[in-house]
Amino acid sequence: MIVLLPPSETKRIGGDGPPLRVDELGAPALHPLRVELLGELVALAADRPASRRALGLSAGQDAEIERNAVLHRAPTLPAIIRYTGVLYDALDVETLSGAAASRARARLAIGSALFGLLRADDDVPGYRLSAGSKLPDRPTLAARWKPVLEPELARIAETDLVVDLRSGSYAALGRVPGAVEVDVLAEHADGRRTVVSHFNKAHKGRLARALATTKAEPTDAASVAAVARRAGMRVERRGNALTVVIPA
Repeated sequence: MIVLLPPSETKRIGGDGPPLRVDELGAPALHPLRVELLGELVALAADRPASRRALGLSAGQDAEIERNAVLHRAPTLPAIIRYTGVLYDALDVETLSGAAASRARARLAIGSALFGLLRADDDVPGYRLSAGSKLPDRPTLAARWKPVLEPELARIAETDLVVDLRSGSYAALGRVPGAVEVDVLAEHADGRRTVVSHFNKAHKGRLARALATTKAEPTDAASVAAVARRAGMRVERRGNALTVVIPA
């Protein structure tokens, strides 16, 4: 089983790993586009106004542009440590040890606008590029990633169940055939259900932790739902679609 996480705009600063080696990342079929995007981001960083427009940044966020400028020589961290925020706080991978930590690192993967797909232990620098970013005079990131990322995801799905926890904009970079997809809905006292935002990420992080560490080997949506329920989550299933229901 592979648990496919979204990335986050917030990332840890710095690192203690060597500078990025693209050829050491997983999914080598993605290397050419990774190299292309890295070069474009570094070049774009020389023009701050253009960078702000392309990346949706304010002048107060120029540190993000500075990080892009040094992508080739910046220190790295494992991807699962680099990303921060609500989902990653709930996942809390750094508190895992022993067999649970080993299972988590084998099962967790991360979608990325810059790298396409990352293994938990892939060493990456801090960067700023979101799925909705539009680099100057270039096609959308979805148009560029889809032809190379979808075959890679399909190859993974041939041998492993994929639980896709990515948000819509990252799922659009490359769909996964047969993936288990997860929504989070809040249920009100009158029975109405509404989409949640902040807590959506927190509950997906909880689910990711349960799936990453379970001794079970889920092979379908029903067994994924069973793991979630053992973790105390209320889950409903319709085919390959799971809904986590929380009190409003």
